[in-house]
Amino acid sequence: MAAIALAGLATPSATAAGAVARPASSPGCDTARSAVAASLDTLTRRHGIPGAAAEVDDGTCGKWNIAGGVADLGTGRPMNAQDRLRIGSVSKTFTATVVVQLAAEGRIGLDAPVERYLPGLIRGNGHDGRRITVRQLLQHTSGLPDHSEALVDRPVEEWRYRHFEPRELIATALEQPRPDKKWHYSTTNYLIAGLIVEKVTGRGVEAEVTRRILKPLGLRTTYWPGDETRIRGPHSRSYFTGPDAPDGTPSPRIDGTEWNVSFGGAGGALISTPSDVGRFLGALSGGELLPARWLGEMKRTVPADPDRLWPGARYGLGLIASPLECGGWWWGHGGTVPGGHRALGAVGPGGRSVALALNQVPGTDRAEEDFLAVVNTAFCAADRTGHPDSTDRTDRTDRSEETP
Repeated sequence: MAAIALAGLATPSATAAGAVARPASSPGCDTARSAVAASLDTLTRRHGIPGAAAEVDDGTCGKWNIAGGVADLGTGRPMNAQDRLRIGSVSKTFTATVVVQLAAEGRIGLDAPVERYLPGLIRGNGHDGRRITVRQLLQHTSGLPDHSEALVDRPVEEWRYRHFEPRELIATALEQPRPDKKWHYSTTNYLIAGLIVEKVTGRGVEAEVTRRILKPLGLRTTYWPGDETRIRGPHSRSYFTGPDAPDGTPSPRIDGTEWNVSFGGAGGALISTPSDVGRFLGALSGGELLPARWLGEMKRTVPADPDRLWPGARYGLGLIASPLECGGWWWGHGGTVPGGHRALGAVGPGGRSVALALNQVPGTDRAEEDFLAVVNTAFCAADRTGHPDSTDRTDRTDRSEETP
């Protein structure tokens, strides 16, 4: 999802702290924990992110979490990896999974035109739902603009607390300039996918995600907020900065925790925790939600625009594939919301998973690179000292290790 541009500001930062319960210590596990702690510390101390947290889960070191900085600048409450946050576009993977489940059931054709399910919805400015397939929606190759780009150009207070209907936002997108590249990241694609789910099931996409994913996996901290502007239960605050003053004075940091995220809908509205995100992606990768053939469809990727994601990234059906510096790929998704939360969940070689949470979006290219570096660190640090998962991978069948 598009986000309001943010500037890095200095902020107090607490030292990263270890997990609630650690398994028996080993050189590889200790190295991984220390390296992830240092990576989070880079975000809070060097780049001024108020709080950063990570949860890592693998078969050798078990599940552990680390947090640094503060969850609330007003009270100084420490960041906690078990806190809820808005996960933004990580929501797309949940929605895409339901669409592919329905495809596996024969109720949606991935290569069927949008027109089959939503006649007349996509018309105008050269767009035609008869020539756009469901697969292209999920893959961001539909050629549709992103309604979010129109919103963030408007003053925040005009839309921060507003309710938006999906069809209203789709109409806004169709009025925007046409993308100039074949692959164009657009949350509008997922609003349309959500309407297709509603059309074929008779229930909203939120209800289907809850029924098919959240309840079966026991993801009790994940929910769709609807028009609620507050986050339920323990959560980190989130922060953003507005435009600089006319004289160049930087905008002060603004609390963006309360927000109506109906503008994100099926493509960006979910609230969750790192633990639930990791559990979901692990279940998806492990075959709990889709038969192997259909998980393979989600992992059929095309090159992504590095200006809209990052160099080397590829995009499947609601899944990003990104190369690891230690070999192999991670599969998952990142998410951003205008109020300041930044999330990322990934599964890598051997089924190891990592989920990250920030309460301010990185404001520079270097800060974003250091955020992504936490993922590489979580997957690769232990391998540098002989983590058992780093040896003899030739006979593994986990599809997360395949080249997209």
